[in-house]
Amino acid sequence: MSDTVAAAWRAVEREGERLRTLSLRTLFARAPERFASFSFGHEDLLVDLSKEKVDRPALDALLALAEAAELPAWREALFTGRRVNATEDRAALHMALRGGTDPDVAVGGSAVLPEVEEVRERFLAFARDVRSGRYGACGGGPFTDVLHIGIGGSHLGPEMAVRALRPDHDGPRVHFVSNVDGSDLADASARLDPARTLVLVASKTFTTLETMTNARSARRWLEGAVAGRAAAHMAAISSNVEAAADFGIEGDRVFGFRDWVGGRYSLWSAVGLPVAIAVGPDRFRALLAGAAAMDRHFRGAPLERNLPVLMGLMSVWRRNVMGWPSVALIPYDQRLGRFPAYVQQLAMESNGKRVARDGTPAARPTAPVVWGEPGTNAQHSFFQLLHQGTDVVPVEFIIAAEARNAVGGDHHRLLVANCLAQGQALAFGRTGEEAQRAPTASGAAGPDADRLAPHRSFPGDRPSTTVAHRRLDARTLGRLIALYEHRVFVESVLWGVNPFDQWGVELGKALAERLQPALAGAPLPAGTDSSTAGLVVHLRRSAAG
Repeated sequence: MSDTVAAAWRAVEREGERLRTLSLRTLFARAPERFASFSFGHEDLLVDLSKEKVDRPALDALLALAEAAELPAWREALFTGRRVNATEDRAALHMALRGGTDPDVAVGGSAVLPEVEEVRERFLAFARDVRSGRYGACGGGPFTDVLHIGIGGSHLGPEMAVRALRPDHDGPRVHFVSNVDGSDLADASARLDPARTLVLVASKTFTTLETMTNARSARRWLEGAVAGRAAAHMAAISSNVEAAADFGIEGDRVFGFRDWVGGRYSLWSAVGLPVAIAVGPDRFRALLAGAAAMDRHFRGAPLERNLPVLMGLMSVWRRNVMGWPSVALIPYDQRLGRFPAYVQQLAMESNGKRVARDGTPAARPTAPVVWGEPGTNAQHSFFQLLHQGTDVVPVEFIIAAEARNAVGGDHHRLLVANCLAQGQALAFGRTGEEAQRAPTASGAAGPDADRLAPHRSFPGDRPSTTVAHRRLDARTLGRLIALYEHRVFVESVLWGVNPFDQWGVELGKALAERLQPALAGAPLPAGTDSSTAGLVVHLRRSAAG
């Protein structure tokens, strides 16, 4: 770490020491119009940081840290195709898939965009053929259902987007399988007609153990209805055309993506095929356009008004300065129910690193634990801990101004009111004196109110960010996803880690492959520890009855 960066970190930490003793109530009392100073917009997106425990000197120190860490230079390296993924010697050009980079960006001397456009046109043409019935079931007629098989980034992105865009569905029904637990495939396929189902297999290498196990079982399921022609009911999202051909899938139904696209950043590639089938190519292009708009904002906006930069700085502030290791992501939108899981992978697989880019130990704690569920459901489960628990858990709310449902009535106003009320309650709480004055549900007063006051008081001073937008559609979803992608990149620069590799998933995969034969009765691998060996023996005996 350079002396300049170290000095910038010390300045940020001094601001933290100063603010740690000041409550959000105090910060708002000193500056009642904090919203005007700490809310930032781009198009109809608004990011409100006024309920975060920062003030102008702290934010200025964080911006100075971003400059000292050379965030602008790293950002330009990302967009221009430099090999920012140093451990795998690769660029990270998922932005090129949505037109967010320069038109002449190249990798290895070859222009990227012509290939991107060629593959995009191929898989979108296939989506149109499936939707129209031009490519249909062997027995005649269009496919009524699509069963998508993948795991990790090739699963979470499409599943999240298909669910989020449900009002736009006008194609075949789309279902998802990821877990190698056979229950996942069994439940997903139980009500489907294999004679009218298209199976998509998403695996860049076409060797992913879980995905290929599910794919082989799905092929057997199809064979029961279209004997000898199951492969005609299958398509692949993979760069390994040869392996897909060996599996029986013809090359015209194999859609690849390059190694400069990481799995958790791959929704914009052919991995988005199930989204395009569900909502159509035009809406898929709108998804890309929204993400590209956020790319342009991230690349061009000044740091002090740059939404991904500001959100990344807040994340680093919470994690490293305030010492809060967890963040709850709460979309007040049922259709964004899988968005917390998507961001969880994006943040924790990208930045959950204990070593810096140069292989030395990370100087500070890195990625926070990201988790969450949709509001208002979450209010009736874990919000008790958020409000009155012994740990501070920052919250990020996502809310739309306009609903997309046919229910009408007061549903959306009640939803928005709950979202805003939760942020207000977290920030300002309720003192013991206020709790004594406030009526209980039973109207308790006097001595009973005194007795209950400690239970009914809220400490407050619990930070939150609110991300507001007008309406959840394909373009807005693209902007939200890209906002969080770039936020994660900003964090990585300040922590000095590589957000584009994931070596931490390799060891478990290798060990699972070694243990699988032992569970079928083969000898245990040499050197197996006593705990694992004992569990293998126990489970074999239990399975045998």
